[in-house]
Amino acid sequence: MSLKVIFISLGCDKNLVDTQQMAGILETAGVKSGRYVFTDDEEQAQIAIVNTCCFIDSAKEESIESILSLAELKNSAALEYLIVTGCMAQRYKDEILKRIPEVDAVIGTTAQKRLEEILDEVTGQKGSRGVYLDDPDLPPSADVPRAMTQLSCAGYLKIADGCDKCCTYCAIPYIRGHFRSVPMEELISDAKRLVATGTRELILVAQETTLYGTDLYGKKMLPELLRRLCLLKDLKWIRLLYCYPEEITDELIDVISSEAKILPYLDIPIQHSSDAVLKRMGRRTTGRELEEIIRKLRERIPGICLRTTLITGFPGETEEDHRALVGFVKRMKFERLGVFTYSREEGTPAARMEGQVHPSTKKRRQKELMLAQQDIAFKNARKMKNRVLDVIIDGKLAGEDVYAGRTYMDVPGVDSNIFIETKRELMTGDFVRARVTGAQAYDLIGEIADED
Repeated sequence: MSLKVIFISLGCDKNLVDTQQMAGILETAGVKSGRYVFTDDEEQAQIAIVNTCCFIDSAKEESIESILSLAELKNSAALEYLIVTGCMAQRYKDEILKRIPEVDAVIGTTAQKRLEEILDEVTGQKGSRGVYLDDPDLPPSADVPRAMTQLSCAGYLKIADGCDKCCTYCAIPYIRGHFRSVPMEELISDAKRLVATGTRELILVAQETTLYGTDLYGKKMLPELLRRLCLLKDLKWIRLLYCYPEEITDELIDVISSEAKILPYLDIPIQHSSDAVLKRMGRRTTGRELEEIIRKLRERIPGICLRTTLITGFPGETEEDHRALVGFVKRMKFERLGVFTYSREEGTPAARMEGQVHPSTKKRRQKELMLAQQDIAFKNARKMKNRVLDVIIDGKLAGEDVYAGRTYMDVPGVDSNIFIETKRELMTGDFVRARVTGAQAYDLIGEIADED
């Protein structure tokens, strides 16, 4: 008899890839034995697998709430087994098992590929509970067929795991291990599988994409990987996320500017502009160097859309540092920007630093930065009027002749949308040429460019 399994994927897009790989493992097992089938109904599920995040406090809270909500179902619904995996499982394995008795198994980040074996053990020994951890530095692999847990024309290609940057505020190196690249041939095969199942936009992710290949091949191989991905016939767009500014080379810039499939969009997490704060963060750039990198990118990649993230309220950040950061945001005019308040992560060097900033001050500074960016974003949106752009269709609004799409400037679920009203029947993954007719806050309004 088949067991109904539900996956809940929390946190980042890298976690989503891990969830899709785990689902692929069970999908393959289900085809062989019929033992597992998928459901998206929590009330019907017999096994719930939660892929958790614990990057910042809000992510921990979301993970805990999700686990506790499912724990309640063990007493009121069909749920028999609750499995917790991902970053929170790796970091807080003993606490989870001790404090939440409904949890049957805790699976670390590199033990996820043993999911079928672990589930067979857990379900075969009713009442047994355990922690399953492997070496966090095991080589990552893309040689695992994925089950796409959500319908989308955009697919994520996770090109590496772990991180060696060791920024003082970040716990990822302690959770995910050292930086390890996925072999290029496996990535090409994974990309081919994604394209064959309808992926039109490929989004490259890792903790740090720009260092891809340095551990396996002795040099940065991201440009070569990009060139090879551009050869995939039915792939329309390639997008790069998580590029540390100091690792962006002239070769990478040249590939982005010369290859038509690679979008002029770059996510470059900079975190701050104050030299004093950047030094305490363990970052490897100065404010002046950041301005130079941004200037170079804008000069050499016409029309580039730059996204970045900032941390406000870092230990020791003064009002002068904050005011300078606001000024930096106003000067740089990033097309896309997010601001996080500093989260004090246990075990990190920053958690032990003096000068911890009061939560109300963090919130106030975050609001001021977002107001500065909001003015820039709204002005940029209004300037788009009458431009004609390629748009990828993500879906249709219920009960309306309006489609939600994205331009090259927008990552799914993160950035803005363009809403297009048309009687034409469009499908998810279709590309259309759209004329921007207006803007509503961050989003654009448009029409099909060739319609009367």
